[in-house]
Amino acid sequence: MRIALVLCLLVAVVGCGIGAAARNAEATPADLKITVWPEGRGEGSSKTYTLECTPARGSLPKAASACTQLLKQTRPFRPVPQGSICTEQYGGPQQALVTGEFNGRSVWAIFSATDGCQIARSKRVSFLLPGFGSAAA
Repeated sequence: MRIALVLCLLVAVVGCGIGAAARNAEATPADLKITVWPEGRGEGSSKTYTLECTPARGSLPKAASACTQLLKQTRPFRPVPQGSICTEQYGGPQQALVTGEFNGRSVWAIFSATDGCQIARSKRVSFLLPGFGSAAA
């Protein structure tokens, strides 16, 4: 009887450990592909980067710092709300496309510098947009 009880406890403890490890292995807060066109989409060349967080890795420069900054934000890829009043300032032709997953949600976001709202939106994630120019600096 004692041996059976010990075996049940052992199975329960090991099973809980395996379950926790599996949950941690599948939880990747960010898995992104970032394509930047410094001269605008369809103009000049583009550069594509990758970024994964926990652990931080990928081809994006300063991946660890980018993950730290990204994970502090709740909705970094949210679009400019419809009906927003934006300043008519032009920050340049640069564009970027971010795709992948962030906190379990699909991401497909285009960034530009076509007006004040888009410039502010790009600045929010400037650490993800190398070569994006002064609008995202």
